[in-house]
Amino acid sequence: MKGVTTKELLAAALKLPLKERAELAERLLTSLDELPEAERKRLWLDVAEQRLREMRGGVVREVPAADVFARGRKALSR
Repeated sequence: MKGVTTKELLAAALKLPLKERAELAERLLTSLDELPEAERKRLWLDVAEQRLREMRGGVVREVPAADVFARGRKALSR
């Protein structure tokens, strides 16, 4: 995939229909299971640290769990 940035790939993936995005997400998450456990833990820690930096920097905001679950229930009822 020479020449395609992560940002471009994400933008393209977000344009996929919901079912295809879910399948892609599942495949990507499954591919992490193929990594050695130490590498998997390191990658998840990197993600957690990045999210913490974004929250502390005001880039993203916290969303109460109740709101997240409510949105999920609403999406499933469609």
